[in-house]
Order: sequence, then C-alpha cells, then structure tokens
Amino acid sequence: MDTKGIAAVAKTIRSLSIDAIQKAKSGHPGLPLGCAELAAVLYGEVLKHNPANSKWADRDRFVLSAGHGSMLLYSILYLSGYKVSLEDIKNFRQIGSLCPGHPEYGCTDGVENTSGPLGQGIAIAVGMAMAETIQAQKYNTKNHKIVDHYTYALCGEGCLEEGVSSEASSFAGHNKLGKLIVFYDQNKISIDGSTDITFTEDIGKRYEAYGWQVLKGDMYNVKGLLKLIEKAKKCTDKPSLIMLRSVIGKFAPKEGTASVHGEPLGDEDVAATKKNLGINPSEFFYVDPDSLRYFNDKKEIFAKFESDWNKDFEKWKKENPELAKSWKASYEGIPDGQSEEKSYKAGDNVATRTASGDMISALGLKYSYLVGGSADLKGSNKSGMKCDGGTYSPENRSGRSIEYGIREFGMASEALGMCVHGGIRPFVATYLVFSDYMRPSIRLAAIMKQPVIYILTHDSIFVGEDGATHQPIEHLAALRAIPNVQVLRPGDAEETVAAWNMAMQSNDHPVILALTRQNVPVYEKEDSHWKENIKKGAYVVKGLNEQPDFTIVATGSEVNMALEACKMVEGKKVRVVSMVDKKLFEEQDEDLKNKILGGAKRVFVVEAGCSCGWEEIATSKKELFTIDRFGESGPAKEVAKSLGFTAENLAKLISE
Repeated sequence: MDTKGIAAVAKTIRSLSIDAIQKAKSGHPGLPLGCAELAAVLYGEVLKHNPANSKWADRDRFVLSAGHGSMLLYSILYLSGYKVSLEDIKNFRQIGSLCPGHPEYGCTDGVENTSGPLGQGIAIAVGMAMAETIQAQKYNTKNHKIVDHYTYALCGEGCLEEGVSSEASSFAGHNKLGKLIVFYDQNKISIDGSTDITFTEDIGKRYEAYGWQVLKGDMYNVKGLLKLIEKAKKCTDKPSLIMLRSVIGKFAPKEGTASVHGEPLGDEDVAATKKNLGINPSEFFYVDPDSLRYFNDKKEIFAKFESDWNKDFEKWKKENPELAKSWKASYEGIPDGQSEEKSYKAGDNVATRTASGDMISALGLKYSYLVGGSADLKGSNKSGMKCDGGTYSPENRSGRSIEYGIREFGMASEALGMCVHGGIRPFVATYLVFSDYMRPSIRLAAIMKQPVIYILTHDSIFVGEDGATHQPIEHLAALRAIPNVQVLRPGDAEETVAAWNMAMQSNDHPVILALTRQNVPVYEKEDSHWKENIKKGAYVVKGLNEQPDFTIVATGSEVNMALEACKMVEGKKVRVVSMVDKKLFEEQDEDLKNKILGGAKRVFVVEAGCSCGWEEIATSKKELFTIDRFGESGPAKEVAKSLGFTAENLAKLISE
C-alpha cells in the first residue's frame, strides 16, 4: 500500500474542499475535512471500479448518504479519474456546474445516486445490495461469476437519526445482505451542537439487534481501515456497520465544533487550515503531485478490473445465450419473454386493483427482471406475482415477490436503489393514503429520473369503513404536483391494462397507478382507438360523434359515476371523458385538448378527491364535483351519500 500516495490524496481532498466551499461562499467543509482518508482508501485501495467507465455493470457502488459532504465526493472523483475536472470543482454550487451543492445522479460522472435528504442514501444502498443478490442468483453460473460486487455507503449521525435508515437497516439485516458495508462517520456533531443533546442511544447495539455485524475503528488509521473492510467482506451473512471515530473539520481551527459543519471556514481559517496541512496559504485549489501520481499508477489496475470482466462476460454470453438475451433486455427495458394479458368485456365487474394483479403476473412472464412487493399488503393490493418463483429471502434470492414489512418509506427508497443499480425494474405497493410516507422517495426518484412503479390502491372515500384516516382526499393532487411524476388513474379493468403498459414503457420518470378497492363495471368505449388515444392522457368514452352541450371529465371509478349521471339528464347532449393522466393531457396542444373536450360551454370535473389542480379544466368552480373535506367511517355507499358524492347529485349539478 502506498501510504504516501494516500496521505497526498487526503491532503488534496481537504485542500480542494475548503477552497471550493470558500469560493462558493456556501457548503459543508466539516465532512470532507473529517473523512478524507476514508475516501482515499476506498477509491484507491478498495473499490472495484474503472473511472474510465462509470457505468460498468459489475463495479462496486459507493453511496454518499451524507450528501452535504459532496466536496469529498467531487474531489475524489476528480483525483481518481472520473469526468470531473478541476474547473468543475472551482465552479462548485454554481448554475450549470457539474458539482452541485448535493450530489445529483445523471449530472456528475461517478455519482451513483442523488443524495441530500438524510437517511435515504442508506436505504438506496440497501436496494442496490439487494439488486446485486437478485442478479447474481439469476445470471451467475458454475463457470462464470459475472455479478459480484459490493455496495458501500458513508453516513453520519443525521442519516442514522432519520427513520428511513432504521426501516432500511432492519430490512437489510433480516435479509442478510452481506455485501452491504456502511461507514458511520462518528464525529458526534450536528448543526445545533453535540449530538448528545438528542442522540445518545447505543448505535452499535442497535445495529447488532438489526442483525448487522458491527465493527469499530479510527477514521485516520489507514491500515486499520483496510483491515476493518476486509473483516466486513468476510462476513457473508450480515451487512456490516463500520463505526469510525472522527473529528469533524479536522485540521481547521474550529475542528470538532458545530460551526465547522455547514458554512465556509472564512478566509483566515482557510489559511490556518492550509498551514496545518503543510500547504502554502496563498495557493488556491492545491493538488499534491503525489495524489495525481498515485491514481495515475492505478489506471492500469482499474482498467484491468473491467477488461478481465469483459473477457469473462463474452465467454458467459456464448455459453448462456438465453441468459445473455435476458441481461440485454433488462438493461434496455424491453421484453425478454411472452405472455397474454387478461381480456375484459363491457359489463364485467372488476376492481382495478384486481386487474392490476392480473397484469403483474402477465408482465412478470413478459419481463423476467420485473421485481416487486408490498408493505405488508400483498393480498389486499393484489401485488403478488404468480410467476415469481416465491418470496425473496436469504434462502431464495430467485424470489421476485418482496415482503417489505410495514416500512413504506424504506420500501420506496430501496426500490429506487434497485432501479438505479440497473438490470431490475421494481414496483412497490401500498394504499394511496400511505403515499405520504413514501413521498420524499417518490420525489427523489423523479429528480433522478428513475422509472419506479408505485401501485397505490384503495384510492378514494370508497375505502369505506376505515374512515377518514384511510380515505385519501388530497393525495392525488399532491402526487400530481411533483414534477416528472406520472399519475395514472384508470377507470376500469381495460384501462388498467393500458395504464400498466404505459408504466412499463417509461424509462425516465416514476409512475403511480391509483387503483380502486371496490369493483367497477367495465364500460363501453365509443372511441375505437381508445388504446392509442389514452396515451395522450384522455379520450372520449361517450358522446364522441356529437357536439356536446356539457362535457364531464372524470377519473378512476368516477367515470362510471359520470356515465350513470348522464342517464339522469334529459334533453342534453353530454360527453364523458376519461382522463387517466391529467398532466399528460395538459401537455397536449390546444387543438387536441379542445377536440377531446368537445368545445362544450360547460366542462365538469368529477374526482373523489380535492379540487386543487382541476380549476383549469373545469369552466368554473361551479363545475367542480370533488371532495374538499375529510371522509367518514361507514359502508362505502353510505359515506358517498353522506358527503353528497353521488351520481344523482352530479346529475342535478349538470341540470342546473
């Protein structure tokens, strides 16, 4: 081991970090100063990676869960040879920079995930480690081990205080993810001061209780770090937490204090820190020549990691053509199998959650890399795959149904980790009302442009007896408000089939399927091209070939309500539009939107949720037939009657 080179790398990380943060007048110097040795050891001595190709499939993954320490990551990416330049670092936190304030997937070469919201990085790392086990079981053969990599993560106290890390860590321990290694930067400082003011539990015992191997050491003992990592790698049936005693803002005058965590050091302290590091205070963005030499000497080793794998991969492809076909399909997002979708006819009475369950089994045959599960609601939200090979577990890595337990936030973030890992298309399922628990992860998936699929059933007051706590009101509007999230609310079983196919075709955004608990009739569709037109967000169900007096725009189960109301309205031509995707419809050109709405004088909107967001579709507030209050406990039809949300009242509104 080249200890001189590692020391030079650590010094350079500290130098670049404090100068970039000072120049930007914004940032978090504490973590880069405190964890520089770990980054140097990981990227120089531990990771199986090739900076010349950051997307090599069998690379080790590194997740910076404590994303505020982004300059640590940018510095080591630059030094080790990723496509991050010194000029990029000098433009830290500036518009258009490849070094934004927190790491962003797809922006900076070598960044494996978007991080910043604390705790989610750990959960994403859990998902990545799970994806590795699934792929290894599926693709590795007796002669070739083409999937064999580790997932590493760096977290701080803040990550471990957030609840999502507890959910994910419990799940990881239960599932014995032995190739997951998390480093805990144990500096005992948070923004408001010492963590002792709020955080005094025994973290080691907590993680042992989760089923993890817990190791302890010193952040600045380089040889000790390597020994700890080797010990962690030898434990194959437990994830490992390596607790590293550290000093936040090491070498800065205010090291070990809260003030060094989240603000620039200031010119005087930058100079003093450089002096402590043995750097000329007047030299900015100093790069130790030995740090460049160190990584230059590593280039051939890094390249050999990938070239050796490529040779083995080519042999594996020749020996296993069917597996190779599946591998290619999984990374391209195309089918690698065949199946028949269940067909429905007008008059069938089917809950859209049930139709979704049928589609999951059909798509499981069509896409062998489709993997998913539920937060302890598989039977209720019909999210089990009949072709799944069983439930995923330490004993059955082939299982494609995942039991997440009652951990909605952890589940969503773990699915995001599987998705960004590559080669897996994940879906997760719970009730729509519990999307509140998942929202931060859904938002992160949208930022990262990852096509995770969320099955959200029990989508309205028609949940019934469970009452206001379980009857979603504002949730559809809240989810539609997240940029780059597609919300699909099909009206019947046929539309559910189409919605699932739309979801599977996504490659750059997450998709939500909002589905009914109750049975809804399959309705006649006057538009013979509805399967194509639904991809524009909306289509005409009734009243296609006549100029309407009124148009009713409805979503989900309320399409049937609209059709019922039409029968009660005499002497008027009423058009009914099923708007499966409101945002997609609004993106269409004005001519198409007017064609679908029919140029009616009055356009009504019917949705069993709040009115927020529908104002631009309805001609006025008077035409909003929505619910802007919480629900009640009782049988579904009685709840609707109590709230005045019935076809009869809709008909009265139209007739006014």
